[in-house]
Amino acid sequence: MYKRRISLLACLLLFCISSAVAQQTITAPRTLPELQAKIAEVLAQPELSPAMVGIKVVSLDNGRVLFEENAAKLLRPASNMKLYTVATALDRLSPDYRFVTSVYAPSRPDASGVIRGDLTIYGRGDPSIAARFNNGDYFKAIDDLAARIVAAGVRRVEGDLVGDETYFVGPKYGAGWEWEDLTWYYGAEVTPLAVNDNALDLFIKPGPAVGQPALITTGPPDPLLKIVNRVITSAKGLRREISIHRGLGENTITITGTIPLEDPGYTGGIGISHPAMLFIYLLRTSLAQKGVMITGKSRTTGEISQPAMITAVPISGTSTPLQTEIASLQSPPFSVIAAQTLKPSQNLYTELILRTLGKVTPPPATISSLGQTSEELGLEAVRSFLKTVGIRPEALVLDDGSGLSRKDMITAEASVQLLVFMSKHRYASVFRDALPIAGVDGTLRNRMRGTPAEKNVYAKTGSLSSAASLGGYLTTAAGEKVAFSIMVNNYPRDFDPRRACIDPITVLLASFAGKPE
Repeated sequence: MYKRRISLLACLLLFCISSAVAQQTITAPRTLPELQAKIAEVLAQPELSPAMVGIKVVSLDNGRVLFEENAAKLLRPASNMKLYTVATALDRLSPDYRFVTSVYAPSRPDASGVIRGDLTIYGRGDPSIAARFNNGDYFKAIDDLAARIVAAGVRRVEGDLVGDETYFVGPKYGAGWEWEDLTWYYGAEVTPLAVNDNALDLFIKPGPAVGQPALITTGPPDPLLKIVNRVITSAKGLRREISIHRGLGENTITITGTIPLEDPGYTGGIGISHPAMLFIYLLRTSLAQKGVMITGKSRTTGEISQPAMITAVPISGTSTPLQTEIASLQSPPFSVIAAQTLKPSQNLYTELILRTLGKVTPPPATISSLGQTSEELGLEAVRSFLKTVGIRPEALVLDDGSGLSRKDMITAEASVQLLVFMSKHRYASVFRDALPIAGVDGTLRNRMRGTPAEKNVYAKTGSLSSAASLGGYLTTAAGEKVAFSIMVNNYPRDFDPRRACIDPITVLLASFAGKPE
């Protein structure tokens, strides 16, 4: 979700202040040897000695290499993996591609507005049925879909309201994801019928008096979720200590700990299980508010669809043959979704994009789709695109689309190849504009402010427990356009490579006053 824990925000603020102060002392290098020497000085920090750093910096104007270090080493990219997935999707789908969610019934409503049979909502991986795309409104996209159903003449459904999840095939989590990630919004379940990022905003506030239970709410409210509240209000001035646990595949969260009086409160994002069912519950509520009666139950179908169960796609495009599409909802164009994926580094959206690639792009002639999951076919689409980029297959180990997998590995050289290729692509401006901008927006909004990098660096961030990265574009002080990739792996637990290494090097590049050769 787009809300973050307050403690995390505080840490980010402190990091940004200290980072900006450190970077303001950097003297602009005026020659290429001076630039290279200053970067080498940053890399010589003792804290970096146990780490592996991969860097490549290339001029987009003339192709010269400004700097490289371990550029051919395979490293964990974290969310820099999103560059590969989104670039592939722009090339294969185009910026104008729209995701479509369809509403099917056995036939159109009769003259009295009655549907005799189930009303089926068939999802195709639209990420935009979410508050992020609707000015923070949790319900607007669902209400829009309900309004379209009403506009189709539906007044009564004599059957069930069904969420059809059969469009994607395979597990609901990305390959290589760790179980600790799955409680949180960034490890949300992947389903073709997604709603509000398949996560909830969680709010915890102190109770009215010491010893009283804390006040816990979610946004939006979720009737499927059970909250076990074991958080007690403590005395003013004490430290807040909260622990949150949700078992795999469960919609029960247990929250324990203490929160002091007058604490501003905790805000975090948690993943939910069976999000398609929440989609259906929200839609049923919206339809009821608009006067539509549904006599049957709410349910989903095809939640866990395995490759062996793949059958020919019926003429109607839904899992139930001979159905009639009575309404549909289209997403914004992919150019908008690409920006809402890369700027906030949204894992779920990337995984939906990856599986969509696996669904709508034909596999290479050497690959059979039989027995393949949507994720695997999506990765084949990415590999096929990267061959056209000219990236060597051995320079990549692709495990998921978002970079949450610790098994993903790429090289700085491969990332720069991709960035150079996309700088000349027919959709180059769409790709660049979808990236976070230093000091302005996305995951770079609080980084490198007050430096030559601010409003200049367009780059994708990446962060895992032992991996940090930054890759994208900038213009030097001399006007030279540059593509760069910086990756740091296996650093000490208390070392922050962004403050100490990645941002200082990026600022050096932005301040480089050497004339292009």
